[in-house]
Amino acid sequence: MTHSPLTMVFRVFLPFAFGYFLSYLYRVVNAVIAPDLVSDLGLGADVLGFLTASYFLTFAAFQIPLGVLLDKHGPRTVEAVLLLFAAAGAALFAMAEDSLSLIGGRALIGFGVSACLMASFKAFTLFYESSKLPLVNGFIMAAGGLGAVAGTAPTELVVQEFGWRGGFWGLAGLTLLCALCVYLLVPPSGRVAQNTSLRDQMVGVKEIFTSRFFWRVAPITMMSQASFISIQSLWVGPWHRDIAGLERGDVANMLFWLALCMVAGFLGLGVLSERLARRGISTSFISGLCMLIFMVCQLAVILEWAVDYSLFWLGFGFFGTAGILQYAILSQHFSAHLAGRVNTAINLLVFIAIFILQSVSGWVINLWEPTAEGTYVSEAYQGAFVMFLLLQVGSYIWYVLPKK
Repeated sequence: MTHSPLTMVFRVFLPFAFGYFLSYLYRVVNAVIAPDLVSDLGLGADVLGFLTASYFLTFAAFQIPLGVLLDKHGPRTVEAVLLLFAAAGAALFAMAEDSLSLIGGRALIGFGVSACLMASFKAFTLFYESSKLPLVNGFIMAAGGLGAVAGTAPTELVVQEFGWRGGFWGLAGLTLLCALCVYLLVPPSGRVAQNTSLRDQMVGVKEIFTSRFFWRVAPITMMSQASFISIQSLWVGPWHRDIAGLERGDVANMLFWLALCMVAGFLGLGVLSERLARRGISTSFISGLCMLIFMVCQLAVILEWAVDYSLFWLGFGFFGTAGILQYAILSQHFSAHLAGRVNTAINLLVFIAIFILQSVSGWVINLWEPTAEGTYVSEAYQGAFVMFLLLQVGSYIWYVLPKK
């Protein structure tokens, strides 16, 4: 069955874009509400780090079975059902009175939105011609970036008006609405997909995880993306409050501009790499150069140049998206029938790394006593951010060293 371009936008792209928008909003919202969680429930940096990271643990844990479910039942049904769990997690978070309930709610959210991006990619392969995939994939990433934008100043306005609990009740309602949109609007079938068994899936996964090329690319992708998302989804806000000395509204505005730079990075770096590839400049080279600039921006934050020159934080937002280019590099290297499993495999490792590093970063920051006002000292942030940077430097050296 063929559909008109307008039908494809409203019945395929927009429902899945809505889901990935919410997924990214959930991912970054703690950067804004962290002060409220600390003041209302007395959370320490270690608990705050683990709480925020619990989203990524359940997200990562479901990636491999997710591939099988998408192949067997299709993206429409799988995403609609999982979003119901995300809505339940948001409701639990809104009602939480202790850290355990908050962790449970956020973990349930992570599980519930774990299909949002992969289901989009799967749906696009069913409903769009292959020549259109780079374009629609870029737009879906931009939709996630807009979710990050919504998780800044707009979220701050909602929190000021309704409180963080009211904001999460609103998110629960939006997530239910999204589940309905996906199930009712997306056509039940496109081009017939291969029905892959779990055994077949695992054979492909084994091929990927035993590939030397995969293990050349995977470490820098993991460390770059884990560092970017760990800092962006939690520590950017507290850093601007404690180190740059910004008021709460100004912090939200800074997060807003950083998120806009992230949207520009998702769109701009993809277009740039495609254009330069025509001139013989590889995506691998572009990705490596941009990740190097990303590390320089982090060094500027550690040395606190970014206090006076916020351009470094904007560069952090733009060049932090460079790790996404590695997904394309891996997909191009492996056979087409493994493309979905390659994305799932690297996604699994990236989100495991985020869970570990974000949890450890909270523990590192908590090594320093907070001030009487409840803020964290400069050395605490430097300790955590140096950890992120050293891991990236080590994996970057492994990435650029010539291999036989």
